[in-house]
Amino acid sequence: MRIGMGLYVKNSVEAVKLYKEVFGLELGYHVKNPDGTYFHSELYKDGQEFLSVVESSNNYMEENMVQLSVSFDSEAAVEKAYALLSEGGTIKTPLGPLPWSPCAADVIDRFGVWWYITAPQHYPPDDYDPNVPWDSSMYKKP
Repeated sequence: MRIGMGLYVKNSVEAVKLYKEVFGLELGYHVKNPDGTYFHSELYKDGQEFLSVVESSNNYMEENMVQLSVSFDSEAAVEKAYALLSEGGTIKTPLGPLPWSPCAADVIDRFGVWWYITAPQHYPPDDYDPNVPWDSSMYKKP
């Protein structure tokens, strides 16, 4: 069993272009609506389906209660994704270290999709006190 991600967005053609660039995806099987938007699109990474993007029929966007998380192989890849996803979007947590990651961020992209992006994560240092407010100077590389 595996779980898939399906995103229903406005401007699906632009969303597909963005996600291809951010995540290094390839457009696989897809079906277009008469107006050129995606009725269905499958985006693949290394031969595996990563997500599907569909043109939303809703004319409104409500607060998204689902966050998608992607762990990249390097901080440079997170920085690239952050730059692309935040363009025209909303930064919820700015790019920087967290107790469990050297480089992470929360971004709602211009299509209303909420992303948590991170470099490889780890447990906080043994001396980390969760009762003390977090400050990026507290981050220690494992």
